[in-house]
Amino acid sequence: MDESATSTIITTTEESVVENPELSLVPPPPSEPADSHPQSHSELTTEELVAKSIAPIKKHFLRPPPLRPSSNDAVSQTATAATAPSQSSFVKDKKSKRQLKRERRQDQKSSKNICPLIAKTGDITSCPYNDKCRFSHDVEGFKAQKPEDIEGECPFLDSEEPCPYGLACRFLGTHKSKDKDGVLGGKKKMSDECNGLNKDVQKLLWKNKMKFPKADAKLKALGLLGKAKSKTKIVEEKEEHETVPGTCHVTDGNGISEVNGDLHTKLESAEVPEEDDLDIKVGSDEPPMKKPKSVIEENGSSAKANNGDATFMEKVVGESCTQTEPEAGMDVTTPESDRSLKLHPREKKIIDFREKLYLAPLTTVGNLPFRRVCKVLGADVTCGEMAMCTNLLQGQASEWALLRRHSSEDLFGVQICGAYPDTVARAMELIDQECTVDFIDINMGCPIDIVVEKGAGSALLNKPMRIKSIIEAASGTVDKPITVKVRTGFFEGKNRIDSLITDIGNWGASAVTIHGRSCQQRYSKLANWDYVYQCARKAPDALQVMGNGDVFSYLDWNTRKADCPELATCMIARGALIKPWIFTEIKEQRHWDITSGERLNILKDFVRLGLEHWGSDTKGVETTRRFLLEWLSYTCRYIPVGLLDVIPQRLNWRPPSYYGRDDLETLMVSDSAADWVRISEMLLGKVPDGFTFAPKHKSNAYDRAENG
Repeated sequence: MDESATSTIITTTEESVVENPELSLVPPPPSEPADSHPQSHSELTTEELVAKSIAPIKKHFLRPPPLRPSSNDAVSQTATAATAPSQSSFVKDKKSKRQLKRERRQDQKSSKNICPLIAKTGDITSCPYNDKCRFSHDVEGFKAQKPEDIEGECPFLDSEEPCPYGLACRFLGTHKSKDKDGVLGGKKKMSDECNGLNKDVQKLLWKNKMKFPKADAKLKALGLLGKAKSKTKIVEEKEEHETVPGTCHVTDGNGISEVNGDLHTKLESAEVPEEDDLDIKVGSDEPPMKKPKSVIEENGSSAKANNGDATFMEKVVGESCTQTEPEAGMDVTTPESDRSLKLHPREKKIIDFREKLYLAPLTTVGNLPFRRVCKVLGADVTCGEMAMCTNLLQGQASEWALLRRHSSEDLFGVQICGAYPDTVARAMELIDQECTVDFIDINMGCPIDIVVEKGAGSALLNKPMRIKSIIEAASGTVDKPITVKVRTGFFEGKNRIDSLITDIGNWGASAVTIHGRSCQQRYSKLANWDYVYQCARKAPDALQVMGNGDVFSYLDWNTRKADCPELATCMIARGALIKPWIFTEIKEQRHWDITSGERLNILKDFVRLGLEHWGSDTKGVETTRRFLLEWLSYTCRYIPVGLLDVIPQRLNWRPPSYYGRDDLETLMVSDSAADWVRISEMLLGKVPDGFTFAPKHKSNAYDRAENG
């Protein structure tokens, strides 16, 4: 970034008004009388405003709150809408899965969904499926109904190959101007992303034929996996033993499922096999720590014959490692050699998180383009969005997309969430085989109801023995560093991580992140950093402790590090969503009074990276728009430094209605979804007819109704 553009620290500057005919916002009147402002804000002192968690904005930037529809009108409209449709129309709208599938097929056949191969080449004969193709081959019909091109250049202009979207690209006009032959030359590779799911592995996951030798061996060693098998399963193993050489094999990828389905759509419980390999009961809080009776009887003679000093559990592990049959796909080795080759948790590669700026895994908004933006702005460590173990084991493409990594993410991890040791361990082995990651984080602090109800996320905080089983099984399955993210406890006022912090390190975790709130607290009130400090001081030296919660400026960062030197670093979550340049502020130790033009450039970078990631066709453009709007629902909470009487801004401050220093800044600080859509139209063109948007995330810490 230009040094001149970032030199302003705390001063209020006159910004150049962005000349845009669509922006008809009233500029802030500097001489407006104070009586026109809300009395509750104008009459309070700065100290009183801060005490009430109201942002102390300079008086001449305040404005009356915008007129919104009254609650009575909204209620009457809702009641009218509820009584208008008849029962027959309600039944008519409810369609079966077969009907929906048929409609999707018909929609794909329409001219607006052209065959990707024909769109790329422009040749109707390039599709090998001909009339059997489920997409349209009507090129002229597609061109007739295609929306007009968007201003700007195709994001793939600098790639070595032609634009992969060809005729469907919304920047088609720039293809011709770049190269008359339609071949776009350049030096940049087409894709710098990795961690895609192999199609052969996905098919095995769909058929429940994948084997997990490392995970099953560790689960057996911990007494969490029984040896009983059905005849059908044994036959299937013999048939599939040589299916995919050089890959990890699969028998039952589900185990006992805690969450099924996509987090953004629907989650259901997966079916448990009739003769399950697991000895864990769905309703039990603690997994069994001993071998079942049948296993003890089978191994009894071997255990008696071995009179060494090893414990009985070690003998059982030794017997399971010397099986002649390739049960669960294990390697045939002697107990001694197996134990000598197995890495002790302390011998694993350790990532030094100390003093590094860690961008937290963020659902929906923490996508790959957003992480790339944060990397440019100074983030050191990035982590993918939370992925559910069961969905990964079922080969769901939407879930595997959360594990994608860009080459610019030099220190990258993925976060998974599961309720049982078998699903977590098997997902760990699968990720270790298919993905390139530096560490794997286990989420044990997610407060989302649909996750907690299935026993995952924060629900594990009530089950310390389950936590132990999950961490031990995971750390014993892969050699990559394992980190854990937790909250202070499940119920507010009943913290319990301090009693587990020592054990978490002994169980095999390399680092733990503590969010200073309980599950019940969600995001309300302030994070309890005193408790985070307490846990950091009790943690063993080998366990790195990271704090999380309400870091929103470089002063917050400095305070947390100074108050507790034992903290390795601080994870930044919502602070990065609201102002991703927080990483620049921390590294440069200053308050950045960023201008509206600089903020718009950051949004432009996100859009460009989003089109590279999701595509430059209509579907990719609208996907980029959706994620941009989700992000704008957070960035509108940022209050420019030059408008504040007290700096820095606190994360729990609620701003009154105010003007920006120019029309664009006024538009960016608006909390209206209609204004966010207008910003998206400046970058991605007009929205489709009938377009609506409502943000997914509604933070309790920023809810005006609940926090007064």
